[in-house]
Amino acid sequence: LVKDYNNGDQSLQLILEDGTKLEHKLDPKTKNLPHLRNPDILVGENDLTALSYLHEPAVLHNLKVRFIDSKLIYTYCGIVLVAINPYENLPIYSTDIINAYSGQNMGDMDPHIFAVAEEAYKQMARDERNQSIIVSGESGAGKTVSAKYAMRYFATVSGSASEANIEEKVLASNPIMEAIGNAKTTRNDNSSRFGKYIEIGFDNRYRIIGANMRTYLLEKSRVVFQADEERNYHIFYQLCASAHLPEFKILKLGHANDFLYTRQGRNPVIDGVDDTKELSTTRNAFTLLGINESYQMGLFQVLAAILHLGNVEIKDRDSDSSFIANNSHLTSFCELVGVSYQDMSQWLCHRRLKTATETYIKTLPRLQATNARDALSKHIYAKLFNWIVEHVNKALIANVKQHSFIGVLDIYGFETFDINSFEQFCINYANEKLQQQFNMHVFKLEQEEYMKEQIPWTLIDFYDNQPCINLIEAKMGILDLLDEECKMPKGSDDSWAQKLYNTHLKTCSLFEKPRMSNRAFIIQHFADKVEYQCDGFLEKNKDTVNEDQINVLKASKFNLLVELFQDEEKATSPTGQVPGTGGRTRLSVKPDKSRDKSSKEHKKTVGCQFRNSLQMLMDTLNATTPHYVRCIKPNDFKQAFTFDPKRAVQQLRACGVLETIRISAAGFPSRWTYQEFFSRYRVLMKQKDVLPDKKLTCRNVLEKLVQDQDKYQFGKTKIFFRAGQVAYLEKLRADKLRAACIRIQKTIRCWLARKKYLHQRKAAITIQRFTRGYQARCLAKFLRRTQAATIIQKYQRMYVERKRYRQKQAAALAMQRVLRAYMARQKYLLVREAKVVIIQKRVRGWLARCWYKRCLRSIVYLQCCIRRMRARRELKKLKIEARSVEHFKKLNKGMENKIMQLQRKIDEQNKESRLVNERLVSIESSYTAESEKMRSELNRLHGVEEDAKNKANQLSTLLEELERLKKELTTTQQEKKTIEDWAQNYKTEMEKMVSELKDQNGSLKKEKDDLNRLIQEQSQQMTEKMAQAIAQETQQLETDLNEERSRYQNLLSEHLRLEEKYDDLKEEMALSSHISKPGHRRTDSTHSSNESEYTYNSEYTEMEDGSRTREVSLDTTLTLKLQKRLTELEQEKQSLRNELENKEEQYQRARARVLARGAELEYESLKRQELESENKKLKHDLAEMRQSLLGDKSANMGAPGSPAYKVLLDQLNASCEELDVRKEEVLILRSQLVSQKEAFHHKETMTEPSVFAQDVSKLKDADELKQAYVGLKDTNRLLEQQLQTQRRSHDNEVESLRGELQSVKEENNRQQQLLAQNLQLPPEARIEASLQHEITRLTNENLDLMEQLEKQDRTIRKLKKQLKVYSKRIGEMGAGQTEGQTSPGQMVEEPIHPVNIPRREKDFQGMLEYKKEDEMKLVKNLILELKPRGVAVNLIPGLPAYILFMCLRHADYVNDDQKVRTLLTSTINSIKKILKKRGDDFETVSFWLANTCRFLHCLKQYSGDEAFMKHNSSRQNEHCLSNFDLAEYRQVISDLAIQIYQQLVKCMDNILLPMIVPGMLEHETIQGVSGVKPTGLRKRTSSIADEGIYTLDSILRQLSAFHSTMCQHGMDPELIKQVVKQQFYIIGAATLNNLLLRKDMCSWSKGMQIRYNVSQLEEWLRDKGLMGCGAKETLEPLIQAAQLLQVKKKTDEDAEAICSMCQALTTAQIVKVLNLYTPVNEFEERVSVAFIRTIQTRLRDRSDSPHLLMDTKMIYPVTFPFNPSSLALETIQIPSSLNLSFLTRV
Repeated sequence: LVKDYNNGDQSLQLILEDGTKLEHKLDPKTKNLPHLRNPDILVGENDLTALSYLHEPAVLHNLKVRFIDSKLIYTYCGIVLVAINPYENLPIYSTDIINAYSGQNMGDMDPHIFAVAEEAYKQMARDERNQSIIVSGESGAGKTVSAKYAMRYFATVSGSASEANIEEKVLASNPIMEAIGNAKTTRNDNSSRFGKYIEIGFDNRYRIIGANMRTYLLEKSRVVFQADEERNYHIFYQLCASAHLPEFKILKLGHANDFLYTRQGRNPVIDGVDDTKELSTTRNAFTLLGINESYQMGLFQVLAAILHLGNVEIKDRDSDSSFIANNSHLTSFCELVGVSYQDMSQWLCHRRLKTATETYIKTLPRLQATNARDALSKHIYAKLFNWIVEHVNKALIANVKQHSFIGVLDIYGFETFDINSFEQFCINYANEKLQQQFNMHVFKLEQEEYMKEQIPWTLIDFYDNQPCINLIEAKMGILDLLDEECKMPKGSDDSWAQKLYNTHLKTCSLFEKPRMSNRAFIIQHFADKVEYQCDGFLEKNKDTVNEDQINVLKASKFNLLVELFQDEEKATSPTGQVPGTGGRTRLSVKPDKSRDKSSKEHKKTVGCQFRNSLQMLMDTLNATTPHYVRCIKPNDFKQAFTFDPKRAVQQLRACGVLETIRISAAGFPSRWTYQEFFSRYRVLMKQKDVLPDKKLTCRNVLEKLVQDQDKYQFGKTKIFFRAGQVAYLEKLRADKLRAACIRIQKTIRCWLARKKYLHQRKAAITIQRFTRGYQARCLAKFLRRTQAATIIQKYQRMYVERKRYRQKQAAALAMQRVLRAYMARQKYLLVREAKVVIIQKRVRGWLARCWYKRCLRSIVYLQCCIRRMRARRELKKLKIEARSVEHFKKLNKGMENKIMQLQRKIDEQNKESRLVNERLVSIESSYTAESEKMRSELNRLHGVEEDAKNKANQLSTLLEELERLKKELTTTQQEKKTIEDWAQNYKTEMEKMVSELKDQNGSLKKEKDDLNRLIQEQSQQMTEKMAQAIAQETQQLETDLNEERSRYQNLLSEHLRLEEKYDDLKEEMALSSHISKPGHRRTDSTHSSNESEYTYNSEYTEMEDGSRTREVSLDTTLTLKLQKRLTELEQEKQSLRNELENKEEQYQRARARVLARGAELEYESLKRQELESENKKLKHDLAEMRQSLLGDKSANMGAPGSPAYKVLLDQLNASCEELDVRKEEVLILRSQLVSQKEAFHHKETMTEPSVFAQDVSKLKDADELKQAYVGLKDTNRLLEQQLQTQRRSHDNEVESLRGELQSVKEENNRQQQLLAQNLQLPPEARIEASLQHEITRLTNENLDLMEQLEKQDRTIRKLKKQLKVYSKRIGEMGAGQTEGQTSPGQMVEEPIHPVNIPRREKDFQGMLEYKKEDEMKLVKNLILELKPRGVAVNLIPGLPAYILFMCLRHADYVNDDQKVRTLLTSTINSIKKILKKRGDDFETVSFWLANTCRFLHCLKQYSGDEAFMKHNSSRQNEHCLSNFDLAEYRQVISDLAIQIYQQLVKCMDNILLPMIVPGMLEHETIQGVSGVKPTGLRKRTSSIADEGIYTLDSILRQLSAFHSTMCQHGMDPELIKQVVKQQFYIIGAATLNNLLLRKDMCSWSKGMQIRYNVSQLEEWLRDKGLMGCGAKETLEPLIQAAQLLQVKKKTDEDAEAICSMCQALTTAQIVKVLNLYTPVNEFEERVSVAFIRTIQTRLRDRSDSPHLLMDTKMIYPVTFPFNPSSLALETIQIPSSLNLSFLTRV
């Protein structure tokens, strides 16, 4: 309002939201004022009942703001969820959203279908009462999708009670029912043409065990008729689209336009839908539900037969009969369903009439026959639909007892069209019943709320539609009269209409008769008046089909069709109706299984059956707790996010939402708790009004603020307000805050203005002081510059004059030099020209002759070639003629005589020719003589002519010489003038050139400077680019490594989950066998499955044998699948492990490359120096060898006495000496071994009774002397053999030396060849090649030597170890001679020898010995029964790990591989067992994670690998494992540590998640900053500190407890950092996810609270010294979201700032926060839609994740950096509290 309204005003002065002013005229008659608008902070509320003013405009405006501006499609209206169809796929139904809503209170999160589903699931578990979700709305409003998402929520949250994947089967029923029951209409592309109620069953642990489906009112008429732009059921189009598949060839289908039943709508394709793909989905769903391929093909055959039946063309024979014109489709129909063609064609055109005595067969006209054909098609489809529903229910039936259920009702909404018939009547009748139930439930909830708060209850009047229901279903009601008319022999629609008029027109106000019609009636429904046309009511209610056609189908050879009609009864009269059959009707009712199958049941009409099934549905709903979802269609054009208020308000009235608001508004719609009221309106109270009792404080303040006592009521826990009172209180609060703001602004502006004035005054004084000083300095500078300029001018003028003089002098000298040079050249040219002419003449003549000779030779050669070519052609012709004559002779032997005659003629002609030739010769000789005379005369005349020509030529030559001299004279004059001009030009050019050179010099200097600067910049840029590239490559490698680790650890967790499933299955098997065999007893439940796999095999085998004796109903195929999957996961785990190792190696190599580039240069220089020194030495040896070999070329190289022979002999002598030394060493070692052997043998035989003599002198017998002599001979023979062996070895060495000499010779030759090749190269290349060759050779030799050295080192180490072992064994044998004769059993039983005790204590090696039978006791006392809170608190950190490793060391020391294996296996299984038993205890998991890591570090530290021994002491190095390589077990223990870490994260999640949202979001850490907004019926969790359970301090205390526990257990610091990072990620992700799903949390004040809470977490990190662990970075998305709530959100600059600031948030998250931003106070402004569009445009190119929520289940990949222990094993003492007295220190 711009101006206050007074009584009598004719108009109102208003200002709209966009700033435009409007004058609103009031109605002069009624003077009704427009509805009041809600305060701005209430606009866009989650719950419509939270609005202060409850009326239709406010409701529509709130829905529009949420739907259009905020893109929110869900809104609460009390107990109802209003869902507006967006006509667009939204990312709000993912698994992350389901997990976010799971376990939350309904009012805590934004409205969602998942919130309703969670509320139903929670109430089912809490109240032990069945639930129902009722989804209703118009066609196209989104009912089916809402029901589908509700079922998906239950399937995801609850899981299944068995491994049969019941939840998948429940979801798989959706595509099947959509295919056979959904179709495209003008309002909806996927409209459900039937109603369904799905009961999802749960067991006592509330897991899905099964489901059951009931269907209502299938629209059968759509099978045979579709309106324009509509389609038949989807399954028909899916089959036609897949007709090309091989398995569908037998169906003989084609395009959908080829069949009558699929082309009537003229729109067979839906945009964006692939029918072929949809059929594949449907078939997969059939398979999942247990309907095999044969049954599927049977169903498809029936459906294809229906299409072929529709194409059967029936024509008129005469007026009373018809015949089938096109029999191809009928033939296909009969083949598909297996019936007789004659019978079917007969009964399609005929009908059987029965009387009391006889039976007649009557022909049918074309129209009746067509109707009968269509009725048969509808009947077959209805039977098929019921059969599929029945088998789906069989597949979903529960195998165990159902404890409770949640029903989902997806049913049609209120319908009214231009022409309404029986279908709309039944639909609206069902909606009347549902609306009555809804009204009663809402009224009941309101009454309970008032009674609970002890407020006086005043009866609220609400609309009761029981009269309308009585009009329809009561005795003599519309349905009763319809059934009665159907029983009449001559009943008709007209007579039934008259009965309605007579019965109800005057008695019922809800029944009316149209003015212009006698065949229609009007009913006043709860939503609107509807006019129904009586035409077709009787026929649709009867629902008949031809009995003979049914009998033909029953006689089919197709088993599936017979199964469909096995319960069929006759249906030829009105009293013999079958449910779901019939002529021109759209209705079908699926009878319930529990109904009686008697013949009386089949006599009921469709209306009667529908009334009974509806009553059963109402009984079911009344027995459950209902939850309501009302789907609204925003427009009729399927446009995304387009809101039509008129259509919306019609639907809101029809679905009862406005009735809910009216009931709420009739009482006290606004309800506040005392704490919320106090927190919100504390600003309206004075200090003296605040009392300790907040309830009394609220009473006193409210009585002062609101004078009318009827406007509010005080309950036990809440204050109830009438409509509009909250808006009034908000106005008072806003006025108070506005006045306070004005006062604060006034004071601050005054302070800012004075501060600005003082600052400006100080600045002006400063500027004046500096200005005056500057002016004085300028004057002094001017005077200095004037004096300096005078001196500079003097010297400059002197310089210019001197320069000008020097330029003139240089020009004069240059001119003189040029003229003298020119004159010398002219003189030279005159002398040169005379001689050149003669030379040119001679040369040109010689060249002309040469050219002539070449031309002559070429012509002759050309002539020869041509003649040769012609001769060859002639020869070829002659050869051809010769061959042809010979051929002709062969062919014509009879022509010889003729040839002879021709030959004689030729001879005669030759004679004549010779005579003629002689005559010619004589004539020619006479002619030759005469020609000689003439030729001589001619020569004489030629000589005279030549003389005359020579004289003429001399004359012309003289004339030409004269002319030439004249020309030379003129030319000389011109050249003289040209030289003078050139001299002048040269002078000017030289001056110009000097200036240009100076300019070029300056420019070159400048370019040089620029190039130097550019080179420096480029080098700097290259360095930066290299650094960036290296950093990027390192970051990419780290990212890839983390991804691979994450994949590997996820697979590890999946493997653990499968192991747990496997354990559960084994437990179930054991349990079932225990139940089946009364005498059987299970093993101890504390034993884990892994233990039974390794250490309890006997018990498990007995258990398994016991289970095999009976038929146990277990899914063995599932076990096999799990085993197969387990092996696959093992293989994939191994491959991922290898890939992870490769990635780590690549990462290490990359880091080594980056870090060791400088070291490589130093290493290469050192290597080069070493190679050079070795090269010099080898060159020196090579030179000596060459000198000795090449000293005397003529001498024999191998002759004795030659230098080469001497050198080789010296080498041989040195080798022999070395060989002798080695032989002596071998003999010494052999003698030592023999002596030790004899001593050992002597010790062994000391206990024998006989004593041997040791002196030869004691031999008294000759035989003994003989034996000694023989022994001596054997010794000599042995020595001779050894000598021969040494000689052979010496010969072999000589041969090897000769071979080496030969190789040296070959090397020498090769070197000489290389030297010769190098001498041919240039000097630089020669040096480089020789160096390269020498380096290569020396490198190869060094590598060979290094390999040999490494082999020798390994051999020496191995021999040393063996020697140590042998010496220890010999020492033990010497110490305990008698012990060797005892048995192992005696050794175990006897006590340790007392003599050895001091030695073992003195030489304690850090090992613990135990007996094999004590292994289980060790595991039990040290692992299974050890309590972290008890004994373990006072222990050394990691003591169990040290004890286990010391036991393992002893097993390794005695080389007992079986003991090592069993100890490690028992340890791993026991840790798994204790984690399975106490996996929810954080202390236990943390304790064993620390000990597992310490055990892993011990295995690495004492493994003997040099990489892990760098930090060991010498004593620790002596304790390394000596016999076994446990690298594979290290990997297994590392995997175990990863599993424990993941279990630790789960423990933290379970503890932290309930604290995060209350502590980080709901609790007001800074009191009074955020106000509490009014809430609706769905009350959110209170955010007030006094009532909150968890606060930020709770989170910090819990984090400190985690940290202290891990530190106390001795966990590695790096591992603690990773755990803390994971904790902070969970906190940030959970807080941000909750923020993105709660509109009430997106405000400026909440952003401040979040930032303060984050700063407290950072302070905690700083106190613990964990700022560098990366935990702070995980909170970055939450920090940016809080900043986004606080920054300005108006201009384009703000948008740019937001885009640059929110780098850690995705585009979807930024837009979601902006859409959810809600002002808590009137001073905050909403975010405009245009600003959000600007943000989306700017972020369009950003490539980020499309997911809205962060993954709270994500676990960072964990690493276990090696952390060696400085604790010496020999110093560890075992406390007696561990009960490990059976361990012995070694």
